Amino acid sequence: MGVPTVRSVRAATAEAFSSSCSAEPAILDLSVVAKRAEAQGVVSLDLALPDGELLPAWLPGAHIDVMLPDNVVRQYSLCGDCRNNRAWTIAVLRETASRGGSRYIHDHLAVGDRMQVSRPRNNFRLVDAEHYLFIAGGIGITPILAMARQIAAQGKPWTLVYGGRTRGAMAFIDTLRALRGGQIHICPQDECGLLDLPRFLDRHEDGTKVYCCGPEALIDAVEKRCSDWPIGTLHRERFAPSTKGAALPKGAFEVELARSGRRLVVPPDTSLLMVLEEAGYTITNSCRAGICGTCFIRVLSGELEHNDDVLSDAEREAGDGLLVCVSRAKSGLLVLDL
Repeated sequence: MGVPTVRSVRAATAEAFSSSCSAEPAILDLSVVAKRAEAQGVVSLDLALPDGELLPAWLPGAHIDVMLPDNVVRQYSLCGDCRNNRAWTIAVLRETASRGGSRYIHDHLAVGDRMQVSRPRNNFRLVDAEHYLFIAGGIGITPILAMARQIAAQGKPWTLVYGGRTRGAMAFIDTLRALRGGQIHICPQDECGLLDLPRFLDRHEDGTKVYCCGPEALIDAVEKRCSDWPIGTLHRERFAPSTKGAALPKGAFEVELARSGRRLVVPPDTSLLMVLEEAGYTITNSCRAGICGTCFIRVLSGELEHNDDVLSDAEREAGDGLLVCVSRAKSGLLVLDL
């Protein structure tokens, strides 16, 4: 299997929209066919169609929405082998302050149970590179595992730096060590301290792409180390929105909906997504926090203030779209392709 070509969140969003409009269902009813303890506080689930039919294809970096009781929806990265289209694998960390999602999966979900999940979406795609540096913290290993598995199968060189609180709490260590061609650095904090990022990020190596997933502090530290590296070198995925700036800065602005000419005012304390919904528009969305990419809308004119954690630097510079759940206008007017 070749390395996937570069595809933006715009393409991924268009693909998801196209799928939702096709005869193929946007939501799948899957069975839990296996449940395993992968580490302290981490379980994995294998999900399959009850009739054994093939699941939709996916690529490393993809995630699915999982619908749980009480209208709880959670996003989990697919961490299995993308060549296996009979089952999808996710891994779930028991959150200390769980609001019902991870606690339900750990304590109540069993083999044979059914659950509804979305088709895969991918805002964290692999791009072609001569060498890959993967940096993972805790449960952030899940998308990285699928990436490392694919790169190892292609015979390309890769390095993994993997940190966690303790060795016993770090999932998939044996699986990773069984992969070919990689230099793997397992760094439990109680044994090694914090990850030695200067050792691996002291300078940019031509041909290397960096993929990072984990806690906010880790991603922020990696971003700082790579801040003067060429655009497109660093790729990261957060499990929670960053706290770099206010998601709803002061100042109202107007939006014009190009297809109807209608104009709406977005107050300073209200998101663009909420204004569009209140105006009667159905905007596909999931996280409402700028981390899933589903609410991307094309912008025809106007200056943007991006507050998401999905778009790449190149996509931000293009200025032709935004995630309406968190991002806003720097200019007084945005013209949207709606």
